[in-house]
Amino acid sequence: MANKPDDGAERPGRIKQIRMIAKVLRQANPKALPLVFGAAIGTLVLFVVLGLVIGQIWFMVPLGLLAAVAVGMIVFGQVAQRTQYKMLAGQPGAAASILESMRGKWTVTPAVSGNRNLDLVHRVVGRPGVILVAEGPSTRVGQLLGAEKKRISRAAQQVPIYDLQVGEEDGQIPIGKLQRHIMKLPRNLTKPQVAELNDRLRALPQTMKMPKGPIPKGARMPKAPKPRTR
Repeated sequence: MANKPDDGAERPGRIKQIRMIAKVLRQANPKALPLVFGAAIGTLVLFVVLGLVIGQIWFMVPLGLLAAVAVGMIVFGQVAQRTQYKMLAGQPGAAASILESMRGKWTVTPAVSGNRNLDLVHRVVGRPGVILVAEGPSTRVGQLLGAEKKRISRAAQQVPIYDLQVGEEDGQIPIGKLQRHIMKLPRNLTKPQVAELNDRLRALPQTMKMPKGPIPKGARMPKAPKPRTR
């Protein structure tokens, strides 16, 4: 039988991951780590002052240390998330990365449609129904969204289909607010209905395949192979 990894084996991996994130934060946003440490120290100072006021300093100091670590980790996570959004903004495929990290039962299919300019449409299936998320200039992605909506409408039947555009233009959703926007959509389907919908959509022929994650700027969509004639 394989030995189960103990907590001691997992802890160094987590510490290494935090160090890697901290290194990226220091390079991308020099003010991020001072903000994290400032929030933690401020929390500790608050508990120390409170301990002096009520005469329970030896009780409040350990409690303040625990609270300082908790607050520091919360602020660290929030700052890391905002920095991630800032780094991903404007990169083709960034929206798919954000969608795939959403909490809950979501089926994300990246790049179900696109063009040579790397304007992409991603499909999300969940309790609200079908959500099509496009990234690119609004003057171009509207046609992609319309075509994809028409393509899946027969398989979706009466299921609601939402279409969203991610970007900084008027009427588009900033990438940092994409998850929050989707989470606020109404829950129109039950879990069995979502499973049935996924089965119908999987039966549709795939139009294109794209690698996961953001695509470097300047990249071009590979040409589709020409059909061979006999």
